[in-house]
Amino acid sequence: MSTAPFRLLRALHSLDPAGGGPGAGVRSITPVLAARGVTTDIVTVDAPARGFGCAGATCHAVGPTARSNGYCGALRPWLRRELPRFDAAVVHGMWQYHGYAVWREARRRGTPYFVYPHGMLDPWFNRTYPLKHLKKRLYWRLVEAHVLRHAAGVLFTCEEERRLARTSFRPWRCREVVVNYGCAAPPPATPAQAAAFRARCPGLGDRPFLLYLSRIHEKKGVDLLLRAYSDFVGTAAAGSSLPALVVAGPCADAAYLAQLQALGAATAPAGAVLWPGMLEGDAKWGAFRAAEAFVLPSHQENFGIAVAEALACGAPALLSDQVNIWREVEAAGAAFVAPDTAEGTRLLLDRWGALPAAARQTMRAAAARCFAERFEISRAADSLLAELGGVAAARPSGS
Repeated sequence: MSTAPFRLLRALHSLDPAGGGPGAGVRSITPVLAARGVTTDIVTVDAPARGFGCAGATCHAVGPTARSNGYCGALRPWLRRELPRFDAAVVHGMWQYHGYAVWREARRRGTPYFVYPHGMLDPWFNRTYPLKHLKKRLYWRLVEAHVLRHAAGVLFTCEEERRLARTSFRPWRCREVVVNYGCAAPPPATPAQAAAFRARCPGLGDRPFLLYLSRIHEKKGVDLLLRAYSDFVGTAAAGSSLPALVVAGPCADAAYLAQLQALGAATAPAGAVLWPGMLEGDAKWGAFRAAEAFVLPSHQENFGIAVAEALACGAPALLSDQVNIWREVEAAGAAFVAPDTAEGTRLLLDRWGALPAAARQTMRAAAARCFAERFEISRAADSLLAELGGVAAARPSGS
């Protein structure tokens, strides 16, 4: 890129930390891009009063919106007025109004834009929600196919995501680009992190534990994990020291959360499953660092920022083969992988339970190494900058 600051606009539905996914990735990479000369603005349809921010960026909340598709009447006028200031825009996510709005206004003004689908083109959604798929097929032909076709690039976070995406809808015409993705290295370990986590899990005490830390949603396979954990502890040898299970994360569906908690209470020993809710800051890092292993038996996982965060803290990963980066993590010796079934999840726990202490330490070292070599955020920043640099070089001078 030129020596002048590159002006980047990111558009996404929300920066709410409880939403995970796109917002977490944006918050992680933005300060790194700022250090490399990129000035970033972020526009969302959040309500201004909610005040979600991002270090290194200027945030514009033009909502609120009450529509499920994120329609917000203030967004297109904002883009019409502000887009000329930017060298490029990035749309995060699909099937939402902000993608349509950027497509229309960017085309009108000749501003190049990219799209991160963030796994929203995975065929799992089509199989699992057939009625929604019918609506998406119509929206694809009317809007999304055009959004992707006119983008300077459709950015996939791994090869598996790219491969799956192109099987979901027709016609498929776009410029596919696989870019690195990841998260920032965690802060150094401190006693405050351990204390913050234990304060959120007072019933845990000093017991070892397995950690699930992600959104609590039906696609995440938490029900599989609870049933597998019940079988795991139920067949353990008498007197053996078994880890507790910590299930941490936000849940937007109170009824679903209550159903899972009832399942855990009915199938596992009393006090064995703990539900601290969403963990952030010191409590989150304390959980990752203290866990024996991180477990994510998802039915669909585009990348898994939480996987990268766990690896960064030296936590081995127990993953389903529907977490799109499973091949890379398994090849690094940092994960066990099995199908996203009850039997597969039980196999993960059994393999971990049978692993000698020395082998566990070897996996912890491999986890930290895998993060540093593949998923540390500077690699993602350099990969994205290469794409932005191509756009900058192709634009007429003075535009």
